[in-house]
Amino acid sequence: MFNSILIVCVGNICRSPTGERLLRQLFPQKEIYSAGISALIGKPAHEFSSRVAARHGLSLEGHTARQLTSELCQQSNLILVMEKKHIEAVNRVNLGARGKTMLLGHWLNETEIPDPYKSDTEVYEYVYQLLFKSVNSWLGKL
Repeated sequence: MFNSILIVCVGNICRSPTGERLLRQLFPQKEIYSAGISALIGKPAHEFSSRVAARHGLSLEGHTARQLTSELCQQSNLILVMEKKHIEAVNRVNLGARGKTMLLGHWLNETEIPDPYKSDTEVYEYVYQLLFKSVNSWLGKL
């Protein structure tokens, strides 16, 4: 049913690349990709995100930030966002996206995943753990 999944955050360099790679590990048969509401287009994953992910055996190598577009929203069956305010931001990009946009932390009491940008590595570790739990909460639901 949900074969094309888009993960969205703000810059597409911290949270969504990690969420994308974690989801790909769990659901290798699905098409999973990420984008940012205000993407730092062309940038790799943030150094701290990459470092924390690597400590957990996850590579963010090769990630390149891209901007959320109406076309990406249209080609996705499900759009997973980090914060409630991102649902409205996605809807502004594509009016038809509201019905298929949910929090990544939906199954964890609507948990929002804070932006670690410009924080220390401990915050990135905390965010990684939230992403890991949120992604795993989708097992059996996709």
